[in-house]
Amino acid sequence: MSHFNAVRPGTNLSQYARELTRIHDCVVSGSSAPQRPRAVVARSWQRVLQAGLDASRKNYREPLSTQEVLRRRNASPLRGVISDLLAVISGVADASRLLMVVADAEGVVLWRAGSVAVRSHADALGFTEGADWSEKQVGTNAIGTALAEAAPVQLFSAEHFEQAQHPWYCTAHPIHDPRTGELLGIVDVSGPALSLHPTIGALVQTAVRLAEAQLWRGHEERLARLRQSAEPLVAATRGPLLVVDEHGWVAHHHGIHARDRIAVPREGTALTIPGMGICLPERLHEGWLVRPAEGGRAITAVLQLGSPATLEVRSATDVWRMPLSERHAEVMQVLHAAGRSGMSAGQLSLALYGDGEHLVTVRAEISRMRRQLGTLVATKPYRIADDVNLTVLSEALG
Repeated sequence: MSHFNAVRPGTNLSQYARELTRIHDCVVSGSSAPQRPRAVVARSWQRVLQAGLDASRKNYREPLSTQEVLRRRNASPLRGVISDLLAVISGVADASRLLMVVADAEGVVLWRAGSVAVRSHADALGFTEGADWSEKQVGTNAIGTALAEAAPVQLFSAEHFEQAQHPWYCTAHPIHDPRTGELLGIVDVSGPALSLHPTIGALVQTAVRLAEAQLWRGHEERLARLRQSAEPLVAATRGPLLVVDEHGWVAHHHGIHARDRIAVPREGTALTIPGMGICLPERLHEGWLVRPAEGGRAITAVLQLGSPATLEVRSATDVWRMPLSERHAEVMQVLHAAGRSGMSAGQLSLALYGDGEHLVTVRAEISRMRRQLGTLVATKPYRIADDVNLTVLSEALG
């Protein structure tokens, strides 16, 4: 985590805060600064200045209603791991004058815990439950900048855009759904700038890793319950089948090679699953039973490029057509051209974005595709699944 730390061990915090204030004042006023801010700070200040925010005042942060905060908490997958986050951080919060804040994926603060004294200072700053701490609202801050950068961020003193935030340090770390990679929110630890300790970054990272592990354990427990509840039906069913949850995660498989996930099942909508062919999902109490429909198991698919692009999946008796986004159609086309050898995340990033630096974006895009298309797109390496016969057409079908 040392690559993101705002302060090197042994730094005189008071002196460094004064140096940062001079840099901040020069950049904000448009004059020549004695030195450049850190790259992550420079990028954020540029975004904020372009948005027209004023460093000399508290920019808009009117909080949402209590009712809306409660609604967002109840809808958040993080509600089940708040106690785990507190267990790591709250033990040292009062003694170390820390404030732990958990925001959702939009930057809205949903939970706070920690030192009473620090909470009081945060109240005066508008750092309260229901407040939007995205960059577009309050300028450069660890929560908003971590969202903008899609990476952990630590800010010290005048690295914050607003002058009112200069007495603070903030350390923020994104927390993701370990199943899909989806961003769920931000965990932030803040406190008086001159009390920043080099271990704060590691503390936040540990809390996030433990919370993500707990999210994964909860996922495994739900699959186990689904598997157990489906046992009588599975025992009476012949042929290959899958039992999956509401999101397509596989709880049980029989007569087919194990896989982790299929496309999200929907009532009356066919699924295409390599090794099983065309399938029609059947509703279970807490999930879905998936087994082959009539016809062969081989999958024939046609990617029809255009606006919009479509993917047609054909069986002996039926044709199913689904729309694809421009990006998903491009990914399918690139993977088709790569053949059975497939592509790594780096190679796919180069093909789609012109460089190999978009690995997180590529993995998230493939995850979204697999939610829609299931295992027509295989992984390790990324490729069109081996028993899918895909044709790419550049013109509309007649």
